[in-house]
Amino acid sequence: MTRFTPQELEAARGRRVPDVVGEDLRVLFCGINPSLMTAATGHHFAWPGNRFWPVLHLSGFTPRLLKPSEQGELPSYGLGITNVVARPTARADELTPQEYREGGRLLVEKVARLRPRWLAVVGVTAYRAAFGEPKAQVGEQPRTIGGTRVWVLPNPSGLNAHWTAETLAQEFARLREAAQAG
Repeated sequence: MTRFTPQELEAARGRRVPDVVGEDLRVLFCGINPSLMTAATGHHFAWPGNRFWPVLHLSGFTPRLLKPSEQGELPSYGLGITNVVARPTARADELTPQEYREGGRLLVEKVARLRPRWLAVVGVTAYRAAFGEPKAQVGEQPRTIGGTRVWVLPNPSGLNAHWTAETLAQEFARLREAAQAG
């Protein structure tokens, strides 16, 4: 993995990380916002302690463990990645309620344009803030965006110690099974 100085990571705050999308997406994963490591590398979920890539594989979404630098392979599996908020930060708690609400509005527009079968918001707190649903829980949501169904997944950040890699993979697998069923 490339090492960055604190100054290089700080400079990444001004960068934007492009979405990973393609045609006919089964699932569009939506992170909270890019980490500074993601912004510095241009690869989603690039922070070393983030369990997104291992869990994606353990849950059966990908046939092998992908590295963040291989994110371009996701559309070939019918998968994509975006974020609720585009602004990179060191921690998600740097985001404002306004940023979440605006991010939710922009996400609805993006989903309407891309038309994935499922939108999977990775982080229940982000979903609650972006969509004004304070009681939302992990799992399938009653909300749809056009024909797109919505699922909330736990945040795979290493800071979310309540969820182990195994329990995260089980929850991701529930979404994979739902996506395969319809």
